[in-house]
Amino acid sequence: MPRCFPRRFFAVVLTILFALTVNLFAQKSAGPEPAPLPPPIPAPADTPYAGTLSLSVDLTNVHDRILNVRETIPVKAGEITLLYPQWLPGTHSPSNQVQELAGLVITANGKRIPWQRDRVDMWAFHVNVPKGTPMLELSFQFLAPQRAQQGRISDTFADLTWNSVLLYPAGYFSRRIQFAPELHLPEGWKFACALEVKSQNGDVVQFKDTTLNTLIDSPLYAGVNFKRYDLSTGADNPVYLDVFADKPEQLEATPEEIEYHKNLAVQAQKLFNSHHYDHYDFLFSLSDSVGGKGLEHHQSSEDGTRANYFTDWMAGVGGRALLPHEYTHSWNGKFRRPADLWTANFNVPMQNDLLWVYEGLTDYYGNVLTARSGMRTLEQAHDNIAQIAAGFEISPGRTWRSLDDTTNQPIISSHGASAEAWQSWQRGYDYYPESDLVWLDADTKIRELSNGQKSLDDFARLFYGIDNGSYVTVGYTLDDIVKAMNRVQPYDWAEFFRTRVYEVAPQVPEDGITRGGYRLVYNDVEPEWMKHQDRSFGTSFATSLGVSVRGEGGPGGDTGGPPGGISSVVWDSPAFKAGITPDMQLQAVNDQAFSVPVLREAILAAEKNNQPIKLLLKREKDFITVNVDYHGGLRYPHLERVEGTPDRLDEVLAPVK
Repeated sequence: MPRCFPRRFFAVVLTILFALTVNLFAQKSAGPEPAPLPPPIPAPADTPYAGTLSLSVDLTNVHDRILNVRETIPVKAGEITLLYPQWLPGTHSPSNQVQELAGLVITANGKRIPWQRDRVDMWAFHVNVPKGTPMLELSFQFLAPQRAQQGRISDTFADLTWNSVLLYPAGYFSRRIQFAPELHLPEGWKFACALEVKSQNGDVVQFKDTTLNTLIDSPLYAGVNFKRYDLSTGADNPVYLDVFADKPEQLEATPEEIEYHKNLAVQAQKLFNSHHYDHYDFLFSLSDSVGGKGLEHHQSSEDGTRANYFTDWMAGVGGRALLPHEYTHSWNGKFRRPADLWTANFNVPMQNDLLWVYEGLTDYYGNVLTARSGMRTLEQAHDNIAQIAAGFEISPGRTWRSLDDTTNQPIISSHGASAEAWQSWQRGYDYYPESDLVWLDADTKIRELSNGQKSLDDFARLFYGIDNGSYVTVGYTLDDIVKAMNRVQPYDWAEFFRTRVYEVAPQVPEDGITRGGYRLVYNDVEPEWMKHQDRSFGTSFATSLGVSVRGEGGPGGDTGGPPGGISSVVWDSPAFKAGITPDMQLQAVNDQAFSVPVLREAILAAEKNNQPIKLLLKREKDFITVNVDYHGGLRYPHLERVEGTPDRLDEVLAPVK
């Protein structure tokens, strides 16, 4: 007899068939399928590239800001991918300007060879090498910015970064690719570079063969006006200050100023008890014609500031930590580096989660060395710490974004992000200054727990003092940091960093100040050194009204906007609440034409009465009058000594004997 099935069974079968039919129909009608991506770029391998690449850079056309490049690459028949460096150490981002590469022509045996840019990776160029081709010959130009303030080349000075003027084969570690570099200088120019010179014939310089990673890590400064100062602590630690300037007289420093720089080398040696270079060169440009710079390298640093660095010493106090910061990077960042920031070549993405150590601890040590060397007085060092802490007291961005998340900012900004309109709320690069406070907290905590027997100096010697004389990079992780800190002084350092770095922490980390024997206070007394600063580029009233305004402009009138332009507004400040935005221009203060002194006097006057400060602003074509109900004075931050407490802060800043 035929078997009977319950109606429920048929219902289940019909449901399954219906579902399969619907799914099949959906698959056929869902729309287009994605096109396949190009084949992946060959991953770097730790094997040597066969042969040496030659590189010749012609720097003679500085007037047009054009660098002409010729390069030869030994090859074998078949497919090869050539890479333009993308991810640059020190910038922590894919920042190399591939759009400035132009005129690329590749030939072999006198015949032109076609190339094809990768459809996804704009820094990669594919070449099909014909049989019987031993060498590719490349020629191209690097087109530097025409306006000197936007770049690093002028009629009298050039900062040559090798990563801008070369291509290299994919599939190899950068340390396994050999280069033979050559440079053609403008007539009569001098140069400085960490690379070893093989020969020089007039204005043509040939350098000794070197690896790709060392080449890119060894930029070159060249110019008309040059002077070298010897800062060496001894024959075993050669250190030089290579100064290039707009004018010859700007090269001249007083004996006292040079002594401060020599002290820097001495104090760094005492702090780290080692060095990891054959010789070290501060490549230093003093110029109002080209932009400033600060970028670390293992045996040198690219440094640049205003032309009056030596001629008006007091005016540079605010930026005095530039050289100490970059010098510290030779130990922290170049010799020892976060493990995920080291990459096999310059086209492998970096990860930045330990930038609060790489940059933040460097910033701390840089400021400490600035004080210990005498480049800042003790009072000026106090003012610097007070300014950092005050900046965070008015910045509410820390209520939503952790310090750790700010370490992503270099990569975020490199992807076309515009300049921050609300810096105090977005807190883009806070891993620099906030880490100063975190590491001061750690330093004073070690001193407190050890009754003054230990300090963060002991961590520096333990962590960075290994392998003296070696400049082979040694990686580190957060666990390595915590273990080393516990070797110096047992404590729950994992929790210490977790709460201050990895969690959202609204409270400003000022324990290092209070444990150091000071408190943060505000008053109308402007620090003396601040009166010497060039205010033509702008003045900050961030801790009072909550705005920074542009001045009349320095040489060339380049301030980034018109005088009175509002360059920043502090989130939730009096100016913010009054409706002032960063795209406005301040025209008048209390019915007087705007100037920085007029605004300052209005703030002081409002401290003594209940009248709001009347501001006339322009936004595009509209004029807007706002009344800012603020009566708190100028509020310059200072550190005030707390009597009866240990003075640990001054112990931190005191030179090591």
